[in-house]
Amino acid sequence: MATIFTRIIDGEIPGTFVWRDDRCVAFLSINPMAHGHTLVVPIEEVDHWVDGDAELMAHLYSVTHVIGKALQLAFRPERVGVIVAGYEVPHTHIHVVPTNEMSELSFANAAAHVDRDELESAAAAIRAALRELGYDGVDG
Repeated sequence: MATIFTRIIDGEIPGTFVWRDDRCVAFLSINPMAHGHTLVVPIEEVDHWVDGDAELMAHLYSVTHVIGKALQLAFRPERVGVIVAGYEVPHTHIHVVPTNEMSELSFANAAAHVDRDELESAAAAIRAALRELGYDGVDG
């Protein structure tokens, strides 16, 4: 059975995308720790990140780096944190979170609900930052 992330990637469930290429996507978290919290997810279903081949993982981290730069530009946080936990959904994903202090990097801070307009606002800012950084193939 397809994971919820595969269903989002395939368009069965709505997602707020900011990136798509032949190996991965990036979309906004529906339970964000912070405004702009983005997930980088491989298109291929890989349950645990250590099971991903080295080339895929290198690509995911390369895209994570780009998304992190876009979050810095769009929201001007003190830091952009990265979490690879792997417990929430059995499909490898990297959380990229703009933060101003270490305590913000906690799943305890995750919003139970976020307004669709807030997600779209954050996505528009991230897409604009990606374009400013020279990435013209951004999704959305």
